[in-house]
Amino acid sequence: MADKIKLRLGHSPDPDDAFMFYGLATGQMDSGPYEFEHILQDIQTLNTRAMKGELEITAISLHAYPYVRSKYALMGCGCSMGDNYGPMLVSKKPLTVEELKTKRIAIPGTLTTAFLVMQLLLGKGVHTVVKPFDEILQYVQAGHADAGLIIHEGQLTYQNNGLVCCVDLGKWWQDQTGLPMPLGGNVIRRDLGEARMLEVTRMLKQSIQFSLDHRADAVRHALRYARDMNEKLADEFVGMYVNHWTLDYGPRGRAAVNALLDAGAKAGLIPMCTPVEFIG
Repeated sequence: MADKIKLRLGHSPDPDDAFMFYGLATGQMDSGPYEFEHILQDIQTLNTRAMKGELEITAISLHAYPYVRSKYALMGCGCSMGDNYGPMLVSKKPLTVEELKTKRIAIPGTLTTAFLVMQLLLGKGVHTVVKPFDEILQYVQAGHADAGLIIHEGQLTYQNNGLVCCVDLGKWWQDQTGLPMPLGGNVIRRDLGEARMLEVTRMLKQSIQFSLDHRADAVRHALRYARDMNEKLADEFVGMYVNHWTLDYGPRGRAAVNALLDAGAKAGLIPMCTPVEFIG
């Protein structure tokens, strides 16, 4: 039997990513000629590693895409899309957009899509401090920052820390554009060649479908990566970010990606990189 081709697959240790790769991670899905090594790291670290082209396949923030597109192509599946919801700016008391512009805001990383969209709303000159995404709620609660930019399951649990939502950036973006907010995607390294890129992309799409078809088992698997969440809340969170958009961006999802990256480039926040090429 021929040795399997080893591919490193980077994704965040969060319920939605764990759910997405349930079939491959547990060996319940045939991985064909490939052996996937799951590399679990926070999204800011994965963005940085993608800049260096370290992993064959990885989740990234779409904010990072302009900086990695020479090495990676965006897969047509695996996206996290906020459909009239998304990252939030939270604080101990309600703050207006004008007030937020003058506050110290804890952010989960300068390459996160949440930070890109926050800059589209508040401008470039906001006073920020970078903290690990799972420490931001406590950081704001303790008064070390006036507000926090929260991603992942913090969007469902921030009230537990006595905080209020000042702005839901996903709702703001949809009000501005009529489009959902694309947050993260999976990319595959171009040096694998077109045939292998297509084959692996199809396999990852099958993994997402396998999880959706075995939802209860996949949620229980994902629950081990959930912080401060029970099974019901984990299921709700997974449903927010693993859905029909994740199986395929579709025309509207692809338009949303291009619109977001165009807006970032027009604001001088990222290099121009559209139209985006999708694999699969």
